[in-house]
Amino acid sequence: MLVGVMGAGKTTVGELLAERLGTAFRDTDADIEADAGKPISEIFIDEGEAHFRTLEEAAVKSALASFGGVLALGGGAVLSERTRAVLAGHSVVFLSVGLSDAVSRVGLGAGRPLLAINPRATLKHLMDQRRPLYEEVATFTVATDGRDPVEIADEIVTLLKP
Repeated sequence: MLVGVMGAGKTTVGELLAERLGTAFRDTDADIEADAGKPISEIFIDEGEAHFRTLEEAAVKSALASFGGVLALGGGAVLSERTRAVLAGHSVVFLSVGLSDAVSRVGLGAGRPLLAINPRATLKHLMDQRRPLYEEVATFTVATDGRDPVEIADEIVTLLKP
């Protein structure tokens, strides 16, 4: 499982990691969009964040029960106590990223509803709020600042070896 704030590289690193491990990659945000038939930004607009978080919790629970590959969780998935509880016993990698790198990776937050107003300040707030939760669920923490995704995936493979 990969966790981290938006811009940490969960999807990019996750796809590389799955390739190296010879398994499939899945992203719970993509699962939610497929099930809802619309982008996450529209879910936020149409039904609100609370509804989205309910969908997210269900998507994580379902994926953990039925999928054995590399799974990337949405940045806010760890906000749910139930989600944090179901992550126990799984190998969870927290992809840590600093504000500057995260901002450069997500840009002005197009398509990211939580970054609609003042993306840099909002992202800093989200990072500060969620970091303790990422650390709580993490088996390993991997810094991604200024690093190539291939190097990060290789480090994770090494960490996951028994």
